[in-house]
Amino acid sequence: MTFDVSPYRSEYPWEGELLSRPAGRLHYLDVGEGEPVLLVHGNPSWSFYWRRLVRDLSSDHRCIVPDHIGMGLSDKPSDAEYRYTLDSRIDDLEALLDELGITSGLTLIAHDWGGMIGLGLSERRRGLVKRMVLMNTAGFALPKGSALPWQLFLVRRLPFAVPVRGFNAFAKGASYTCVSKPMSKLVRDAYVAPYDSWAHRIAVHRFVQDIPLSPKDPAWNTVHKVSEALPELAQAPTMVVWGRKDFVFDDDFLNEWRRRLPDAEYLIFDEAGHYVLEDEHAVIVPAIRQFMSAQ
Repeated sequence: MTFDVSPYRSEYPWEGELLSRPAGRLHYLDVGEGEPVLLVHGNPSWSFYWRRLVRDLSSDHRCIVPDHIGMGLSDKPSDAEYRYTLDSRIDDLEALLDELGITSGLTLIAHDWGGMIGLGLSERRRGLVKRMVLMNTAGFALPKGSALPWQLFLVRRLPFAVPVRGFNAFAKGASYTCVSKPMSKLVRDAYVAPYDSWAHRIAVHRFVQDIPLSPKDPAWNTVHKVSEALPELAQAPTMVVWGRKDFVFDDDFLNEWRRRLPDAEYLIFDEAGHYVLEDEHAVIVPAIRQFMSAQ
């Protein structure tokens, strides 16, 4: 393990597994038995984000919950060892599912950039995903007329590596600004704990830099492929869960989802933040279980 998880065992009691990848070990939870559920986190969170859903769903489902390379309890390799791009993330998920022998009947639950990663997996492996739950995420490039928020634009630029990599400003800031209902100190600390040094904050920084803004960016073509495939991918029953107090995935993204997936089920919280599951878990967890039971 790359950090001491013991202070957070009251919230995160599971012992995970490790999958060897060329650049290091990918940590994941494999909890429960039954139909498989893949829960994919974004940036700057880790598998901790899904703890309440894992507690509930693992009673009758097999919950597979990875930490992306560089995040959570996974290894945190250097740029020389790992290419921190969207395609690498999808490769890692493919390798994990191959290791676990999961080829069909999968429920995908994803948040933030985890949505694009999970949808990228679904685009590669048509027929793998049985149903989807998408939370404050995207399956397409920036909606027409939108721009990258200035805060993220600055983070992409080299001088601003200092607050992100040197002072953990991105992860610390998210633990306050991504919720509308303040989290306990224990939970805030758990979100920040994996990113305890300059070297261990590399993925937090690279995730922001990998957001594609033009065809010159490495992730651009993959995002385009996912966007083009959405009509087919969304033939699987889909639920969109959304907190509207999100300065990144804002109403422009929500409206784009409504345009592209008019038949999806929408669960919208006007007062919830980007970490929508933290703010509204008491409503979201039973709603997801009901959605899954009905499909």
